Amino acid sequence: MSAGIITASYVGATILFILALGGLSNPATSRRGNLYGMLGMAIALVATISGVTANIEILIGALLIGGSIGLVLARRVQMTEMPELVAILHSLVGLAAVLVGFAKFMDPNVHFIGVELTIHDIETYLGILIGAVTFSGSIIAFGKLSGKITGKAMLLPARHWLNLGLLLGSIYLCSLFVDQSAAGGGMMPLLIMTGIALLFGIHMVMAIGGADMPVVVSMLNSYSGWAAAATGFMLNNDLLIVTGALVGSSGAILSYIMCRAMNRKFLSVIAGGFGATTGGGASSASAEDQGEVVAMQAAEVASLLNESKEVMIIPGYGMAVAQAQHIVCEITKALRAKKVNVRFGIHPVAGRMPGHMNVLLAEAKVPYDIVFEMDEINDDFPDIDVSIVIGANDIVNPSAQTDPDSPIAGMPVLECWKSGTTIVLKRGMATGYAGVQNPLFFKENTRMLFGDARTSLDEVFKNL
Repeated sequence: MSAGIITASYVGATILFILALGGLSNPATSRRGNLYGMLGMAIALVATISGVTANIEILIGALLIGGSIGLVLARRVQMTEMPELVAILHSLVGLAAVLVGFAKFMDPNVHFIGVELTIHDIETYLGILIGAVTFSGSIIAFGKLSGKITGKAMLLPARHWLNLGLLLGSIYLCSLFVDQSAAGGGMMPLLIMTGIALLFGIHMVMAIGGADMPVVVSMLNSYSGWAAAATGFMLNNDLLIVTGALVGSSGAILSYIMCRAMNRKFLSVIAGGFGATTGGGASSASAEDQGEVVAMQAAEVASLLNESKEVMIIPGYGMAVAQAQHIVCEITKALRAKKVNVRFGIHPVAGRMPGHMNVLLAEAKVPYDIVFEMDEINDDFPDIDVSIVIGANDIVNPSAQTDPDSPIAGMPVLECWKSGTTIVLKRGMATGYAGVQNPLFFKENTRMLFGDARTSLDEVFKNL
């Protein structure tokens, strides 16, 4: 395939990627957006492979191995494991950037002099730096999301000075690397910087608490995009540059949206997220200090729903763990058949990654037009007869508004306690991912339905 056709294919793929992002911005068009993205990636792959003239057998073998792994993962990974899968895929992008960077640096066929050499060296340095941070940070994020590493923030003494020292060290090593590379060396400062970047990625994500993990996922998504863009500069590949910039910028915008949804500043998240403090104040009070909870049975919940006209369902990560989205859809259909107005309230950071709940509800075929974002429905709760909270905790915690000492103080939450009755489905009285006790459970108009969410909702559905 000629260079002109390859360039035209890259332009077409870029347009399809932009259309994919546009489609993914709305649930109703997300399926079409996914198709655009897959078609764009297929065109990009074919165009890139057609331009390879040497070692084509190795390339085809690598594609078959990688494609097989991707196919197995796509078939086996449950929706509840999507955040972990996204995190581990980000780590692979970072690792690829690191390996490509070292391969380009050691390539004997690459010859630059003067300013061109300096630019090439800086591109290589930044690509490896961003890739290493993305790789190690994503590995830690995977461990936190999968429960293999504690979700609490690990805050080292003088951690801000440590981060500053690592940053200054990286800048100094960059200068050293450029100078030594011009003389035919540079490997040692590059290796030292890679180690520093790996440590920085680990320290950065370990210092972030559980409730900030949606921001971490979107942040790492942004990092992976910039790593891909840096790789594109190293390889002189226009498609990688443009696609990486698209991913990087959209991930940065998403991180900003997530922070705004939690009334957080991005730098404060990086410095140490929710869950960084424990003990003291109402936020850490025990269940006995807050009062007593009132439990309900499934039959009572069904009776209450039958008598309602307005119902709001608030899903959380517990719904994902219990795989309860399908029975939730069946209950929704049953209530709507009884002329009950059922709506869903989605908090921007519900679940473990942005849009997690929307994806689950779409999988269960819940109609898009009854799914609303927090800002759209928060003022409607005084008119709601029954709010059903399914496995959510921090996103419905009144402490965010009433307790200035709470770790989640100032975080916008769904004000479900303003409805006539709030029914909370939980396995027990454990705190949420942020490690903060929830006064909602002890309010007079709150009722608890304990047990596995899917089992409990099955009983509710039977009684309906």
